[in-house]
Amino acid sequence: MGNEHLFWKATIDDLCNGYIYDNNQYICLICRATYEDGVIYPMNKELFEARKAIKAHIQEAHTSMFNYLLHMDKKYTGLSDHQKEILQYFYEGLTDKEIVKKINAGSTSTIRQHRFKFKEKEKQAKIFLALMQLLNNNRKDIHEEFVPIHKGAKMVDDRYAITVEEREKVLNTYFKQGIDGPLESFPSKEKRKIIVLQQIMNRFDRSKKYTEKEVNEILKQIYADYVTIRRYLIEYGFMDRNKDCTEYWVKQ
Repeated sequence: MGNEHLFWKATIDDLCNGYIYDNNQYICLICRATYEDGVIYPMNKELFEARKAIKAHIQEAHTSMFNYLLHMDKKYTGLSDHQKEILQYFYEGLTDKEIVKKINAGSTSTIRQHRFKFKEKEKQAKIFLALMQLLNNNRKDIHEEFVPIHKGAKMVDDRYAITVEEREKVLNTYFKQGIDGPLESFPSKEKRKIIVLQQIMNRFDRSKKYTEKEVNEILKQIYADYVTIRRYLIEYGFMDRNKDCTEYWVKQ
């Protein structure tokens, strides 16, 4: 099961925790770090059982789930940068007067208005989630399941309306020796291109940083024109790199 699938299928409680429990394992929803039940893990000169280890991992590697979720793209949160800033101050426990000074809002009534709007947004979200759950529970037929969109996607449009069945057909067409084998050719159509790039990302470790040479070595095993593949992985938001291109990593 892919990392994007895990994230988008998670419950609200799972998203708040930052992990799911599956098959006797605690799995981080951000980077898929896994901690097996019954195993003791040494961390920061202490020994933790799996559940405490996954919590310590999230705090150490990702700061907090609030921080991670808050800084997701607007297409997922629906929040402006200004709203995110105010939510951050609410989370930190600042008073309305303290927030006014931070953002030059003019008066505390402005901050109270933001609190009110956030509460209204919360109510709307609850109703929408309830409607979707009722809709899914009442389905009389089997609808096509869509492949989750990777969180680094920059322009989410109908190119990402990819069904599981469609994905399998494309992969069988372009990876004739199996999905772990080489790529026959690189597709020109946008939707097929995204499907192929999604599959190629499974060759990379989400917790690792790569040199450009290491990225090239992995991609050479997949396709001769590895430079084009590398460029598209960056362009489509599957990977990111630092300014001097000495480090590459999977966007999460």
